[in-house]
Amino acid sequence: MTHTHPDDAPELTAEMMKTFKRVDPDSPLGKAMRGRPKSSNPKQPVTIRLDADIVAHFKAGGKGWQTRINDALHKVIAK
Repeated sequence: MTHTHPDDAPELTAEMMKTFKRVDPDSPLGKAMRGRPKSSNPKQPVTIRLDADIVAHFKAGGKGWQTRINDALHKVIAK
């Protein structure tokens, strides 16, 4: 894949600007362009106090430690 430098882009002319269309931010296109898609099951932020050895165990696995705690709790409630 080749990448061009932003400085290599053509200058915008008045004619080009006339062809641009304003996007209504409330339209589906405008909403689709902002941020991540809404989750059907969003995470809920909470504060929880855990023993240091529990946190150390999950953090030792690297990035994603909070997700691993979430997965472990799912296994507990699935029993």
